[in-house]
Amino acid sequence: MSPAPDERDRIRAAMDRILQGTAQHSNGALTIVALAQEAGVPRNALTQRHLDLKNDFYAEVRARGQTPHSEIRLRRQIVKLKELRAKDATELAQLRTDVEHLVRAVNQLTAHNRQLLHALSQPDSPVRALPTQPHPGRCH
Repeated sequence: MSPAPDERDRIRAAMDRILQGTAQHSNGALTIVALAQEAGVPRNALTQRHLDLKNDFYAEVRARGQTPHSEIRLRRQIVKLKELRAKDATELAQLRTDVEHLVRAVNQLTAHNRQLLHALSQPDSPVRALPTQPHPGRCH
């Protein structure tokens, strides 16, 4: 499907309306989505066919000292992701510490269990095995 012959003109007119704050067919946001809606063209007209107009739009937004909404949104997302990454790093460090402590405890309990088993195997050992109690709900 080929673009309408006046597509570029409609995009330029939409750019002017959005940049002047007089949008008629969109919310007037400084985004490609709003520009496409304002011009009455599909979004891919700006992202595939008319990249020069998309780049001109963003250049004009920046030249006016404004930041495009998409950039603001991405910057906020970057801040949130950095915060999450820092939180994850803290949690991971704590988990690594916990694992070290648990491994140490398992090793100590294993050594103690070996000592008890060895003592239990000696004929004159004061260590005695306790009778096991059946657990409720378990089949024997």
